[in-house]
Amino acid sequence: MKTIAIIGAGESGLGAAMLAKRKGYGLFVSEMGTISADRKSLLEENAIPYEEGGHSEEKILDADMIIKSPGIPTQASVISKALDKGIAVVDELEFAHHFSNGKTIAITGTNGKTTTTLLIYHLLKSAGIDVGLAGNVGKSWAGQLIHEDHAWWVIECSSFQIDGMQAFRPDVAILTNITPDHLDRYEYQFDNYIASKFRLFQAQKQKDFSIFYDQDEGSKKGIGRQKIRSKKLWISLEHEVENGAFVQDGEFVIRLQDEEVRIPISSLSIKGKHNRLNALFAITAARIAGASREQILDGIQSFENAPHRMEFVGMVDGVRFTNDSKGTNVEATTYALESYDEPIVWIAGGVDKGNDYTALKELVKNRVLALICLGKENQKLKQAFENIIPEISETQDIREAVRKGLELSAGKGVVLLSPACASFDLFKNYEDRGNQFREAVKKLKIELNA
Repeated sequence: MKTIAIIGAGESGLGAAMLAKRKGYGLFVSEMGTISADRKSLLEENAIPYEEGGHSEEKILDADMIIKSPGIPTQASVISKALDKGIAVVDELEFAHHFSNGKTIAITGTNGKTTTTLLIYHLLKSAGIDVGLAGNVGKSWAGQLIHEDHAWWVIECSSFQIDGMQAFRPDVAILTNITPDHLDRYEYQFDNYIASKFRLFQAQKQKDFSIFYDQDEGSKKGIGRQKIRSKKLWISLEHEVENGAFVQDGEFVIRLQDEEVRIPISSLSIKGKHNRLNALFAITAARIAGASREQILDGIQSFENAPHRMEFVGMVDGVRFTNDSKGTNVEATTYALESYDEPIVWIAGGVDKGNDYTALKELVKNRVLALICLGKENQKLKQAFENIIPEISETQDIREAVRKGLELSAGKGVVLLSPACASFDLFKNYEDRGNQFREAVKKLKIELNA
């Protein structure tokens, strides 16, 4: 009997363990941290042996295959030793795809992948297509396949998950863009990060589709280095394309196999230039999957985005407060700032991931009234904008940042939380940061109306 060691007992690890058990594999689950009580119960109910608080390397390295959590780098000691021994080390998505008969739409990119994923899923589901949602958003694909398969799966893929792919072949693979991010995981080499993203296309065949943004330099660099066998489609906000989608005269135009469909941009429920780009990717994928123009039109009108992505959280004394806590890199914050023509008080900061703020400097001129640095170490951020933004302050208290934002806005414009940084210095994660921002705005509004 083939044995599998699963490293990490989070959502993906537990899902992989449950599916592997169902398929008759020998199993062992190893977690460096603590396994939650609910997950322990599931493991015990299914007679799956596990450990927590460390890894038993001898037992792990005796396995035929290792499924690791995406958060564990290949440089980790036990993973390095496994690779040296020739043990297959894969991701949960790579393992799960062997047990699905459905077609897959896989989405990756530095920015926009979650919105694009959720919009594709919504378009297919609202069109009555049998579809599931998995990957970096939602529930474990492996865990869901224990109970049901779908005709289509929409799967968000982080670069960490793609690193563990070998034979996974998406019918439709989407790359929204590539800008420097997570470089600490890739030896601070942008080329390594690009190579990671392009592993998503490695197993595709000629009948499959790959979709790229034609103005993204990182994507074009990757295409120049890797042979893409699938049918390439292009997305453009700037000009007409022969195969793919673009904007023209206030409409989304989708061209596939000599067929053209037009949909009014005004019907899209989410605003901003970046969301037009996300919509072009999503509509193109939905057309490939068989959704009609009328079904797509209905879907983009009824779509509601996930929290913490340009989320309007309240109006206080005439000032709009927007939660873009998911804006954890410079590119995402660029999109957020570009979405407003009105004056902005910008709240930013956190754990810098090797950011280069040069691209933001022209954008913030005459647009950003003030910058509030929210983080433990703000020096780099302050130095980047000290001669550009008239007012710069700092705090480690999000409630103070919200109050200061209202004060500096002088009763007009928007207070925008778009950190351009990770959240782990002051918060558990970007969701925690966004939730605390939302709650601080709510409390400020109550205080002022009391």
